[in-house]
Amino acid sequence: MENNNRRNFLKLGALAGSSLVAGTAFGMSSNTFDEAQTTQKTNLNTKNSQRFLGTGKNKIEVSTLGLGCMGMSFNRSFIPNKEPMIALIRKAYDSGVTFFDTAEAYGPYTNEPLVGEAIAPFRKKITLCTKFGFDIQNGKMTGGLNSHPDHIRSVVEQSLKRLNTDVIDLLYQHRVDPKIPIEDVAGTVKDLIKEGKVKHFGLSEAGVENIRKAHAIQPLTALQSEFSLMTREPLEDVIPLCETLGIGFVPYSPLSRAYLAGTINERTKFRHYPKKCVS
Repeated sequence: MENNNRRNFLKLGALAGSSLVAGTAFGMSSNTFDEAQTTQKTNLNTKNSQRFLGTGKNKIEVSTLGLGCMGMSFNRSFIPNKEPMIALIRKAYDSGVTFFDTAEAYGPYTNEPLVGEAIAPFRKKITLCTKFGFDIQNGKMTGGLNSHPDHIRSVVEQSLKRLNTDVIDLLYQHRVDPKIPIEDVAGTVKDLIKEGKVKHFGLSEAGVENIRKAHAIQPLTALQSEFSLMTREPLEDVIPLCETLGIGFVPYSPLSRAYLAGTINERTKFRHYPKKCVS
């Protein structure tokens, strides 16, 4: 019973601190924690609970909780069958989730078609996110990065087809490419927005310098970074900068890649990746 209570506390704390707001769960009194727990239960049971990312004309309204779809076809110990994953995405929408995240790198190329098929019945009612930035050759990740402007355009065209949509609501640079000036990346996305192929621009795991430079060319709607009770680095400078510039913060892996949910146990098997493939 004690282990179960601890696990439930960690689950709640991670969600309260990461999924709902970019705040800290540290330093709560028992009364404050009880209030947070009540609020969390209410949010999870409120179908139309929403929040905003970005400001002004770059603002988008999304559900308080989003659904990252990567693990449905890539990088989560086993690959689930397609049909139950489509059913899961549609169940999430029925439960009030309108914020869905994928990327060309997930698979590669297998997650976007799955998401595109799943969201087809309600495509115009949700916010669809995808990403560019990795170097993929012959359908395999090379471990390198590629945010050359021509490559960004090519990725967007292919993603639109795989997602079976005419526009990407939120396009992230998956990882900053040190070989390409971030101003060129932002300028390319700005052109894609003018052309109607993309609505909003975001960065993933970017530092404050690149965030400032990109935001000056094309205002950012969202910054996505890993954030949980175990991963607190964004609190140092990224989250304060997002607050200053009016950029929405989107935490991923709020349960530390399921570690805080008790998924890792004595039966867990780990896979070894070559160092060059770790991003």
